[in-house]
Amino acid sequence: MASSRKPRLADAAEIAAEQGLTSARVTRLYNTRDSSGFPEIAGMRRRARLWDHAEVTRWFAQRSLARLGDHASPSRDADELLNGAAASKFLGYKNVNQVTTYVRDHPGYFPDPDVVEELGTPERPYRRLLWRVQTLLDWKAARPGSGRYVSSERPAKALPDVPADGDPDELLGATQAAALLGYKSVGSFSSSLAQGNLPLLETPDALSEKGGRRRWTRKRILTQAAQRRQKR
Repeated sequence: MASSRKPRLADAAEIAAEQGLTSARVTRLYNTRDSSGFPEIAGMRRRARLWDHAEVTRWFAQRSLARLGDHASPSRDADELLNGAAASKFLGYKNVNQVTTYVRDHPGYFPDPDVVEELGTPERPYRRLLWRVQTLLDWKAARPGSGRYVSSERPAKALPDVPADGDPDELLGATQAAALLGYKSVGSFSSSLAQGNLPLLETPDALSEKGGRRRWTRKRILTQAAQRRQKR
């Protein structure tokens, strides 16, 4: 059964804020879409153009991947820890929030942080995520969609055995979704999701309280799995 959920729409200001650009730059990308390939608008809010947020995010991700191949990361100690903004710069992203966006919107695509610092107060807690330089270099070498894969010292974690006959309304994360859909790793699942191959999962059913990670019902995941089997 096809999902009746509508895609999330975003205007130029929202896209600009998320991608570290100006609204005028987003408008120029749209106006030159014949050459840039920027997505078509998906609607209007009064006089403001609206785009499918997932489609625009994929476009920026693909453009960033193309640029990464030409970026030479600066020499740093392999065990040095970098936060999200520093990691983004180290990898060559112009948007300092790019790593944070990957972690929030594409679970499993980017490596888990090597260190998580619980900071703040009990009333206002927050977490600082840190990655080792070597972890970032390993991901850059074998990142999904790079077109070249290099073996990493860290093997992919085995996916859990997730029963298909559990509570249909139970909320499951990316790891469980990857297992039910038959992927070999969370990374391959997230890469496929980012490329638009799993349309029923583009809009999550919920977000986790910690980290805002996406969650889907078992029923929705199994419906998407059935559609994948039909296309094979």
